[in-house]
Amino acid sequence: MATLSAAAVRDQIRRGSADALYLLQGEDEIEKTALAQEFESLVDEGVRVFNVDRVHAGDATNAERRAATLAQLVAATRTLPMMAERRVVIVLHADPLLAPKKATAEPAKKSEEDKPPKKSAKASSETTSDELEALLASPEPHATVVLVAGAINKASRIWKVLTKHATIVPCGVVETLDDAVRWVERRVGETRVNGVGVTIDKDAARLLAERCGTDVPRLRNELDRLLLYAMDQPRVTLADVRAIVGAATLQDTWAMANAIESGDARTALRTLALMIEGGEAQEMVLGQLGWLVRTKFSSRGPHAVRAAVDAVFRTDRDMKRSAGDPRILLERLVVELCTHERGRPA
Repeated sequence: MATLSAAAVRDQIRRGSADALYLLQGEDEIEKTALAQEFESLVDEGVRVFNVDRVHAGDATNAERRAATLAQLVAATRTLPMMAERRVVIVLHADPLLAPKKATAEPAKKSEEDKPPKKSAKASSETTSDELEALLASPEPHATVVLVAGAINKASRIWKVLTKHATIVPCGVVETLDDAVRWVERRVGETRVNGVGVTIDKDAARLLAERCGTDVPRLRNELDRLLLYAMDQPRVTLADVRAIVGAATLQDTWAMANAIESGDARTALRTLALMIEGGEAQEMVLGQLGWLVRTKFSSRGPHAVRAAVDAVFRTDRDMKRSAGDPRILLERLVVELCTHERGRPA
């Protein structure tokens, strides 16, 4: 099946042409829950009580509960709609159902000869998995099943079944700066002013993404504040973002070390700036760089290791003697370490 955006799925719902099986996945819990709720509009409000079921799979943490949750899902899916063309079954927190933790087989206990041996937890879990896969592989034509989950192992059997039979809807998957820009533009475009979609300038969307990073909750919070500030405006500008959204903050405290390891001086310097502007003590930054040289540079040649160690000690000495602006000294050290990491002399 296809992979669709949340906006495309909403368009399907408005047209009443929904598919039989959906997987809403990603980190944005608010977007997933809101989108799942919109599927209820596929059924007339007057008969939703008969034709919309919600299955909560969050407590399906062992084989017995998982089997009971699956039985509830099967019953809801296979029940024919009443006074409507379709049923809608929404499975919330479906992760334990779709990707259960591996069950360990319990040691067999001696039993009386006339009592059959009990099925192990592992065997019970495998049986439930087979039944679930069979259900997903042959969706009922009168029902739309919506699975709401987080990340699923793409090497698992259930993922292969879902990619073949379900419509995959990524929700809040933001891994790069460009992803964040697209996320902002898409969310702004879903806002309406007098029935017309709101737009955001390219440079405004990029600045918002740069200041929030790939942190989806912060992106959502800052965008909500921005849209409230720009209420009734058909266009969000760079000035609006500058007025509302705070300065960028560091999302990963080890991003600088990771960038140096890969020889990416530009990213390392940008991360160093975020650390210093965010109030990180310069001595702590130097300590992190020293740790990086001690633990990660050992696999390089002796010349690179010696040069990196000398650079750290020289920076430490210059900072203690106030032989220069500490920020400039650290920036020079970062560039040198990136150069040594790539195997070239500084």
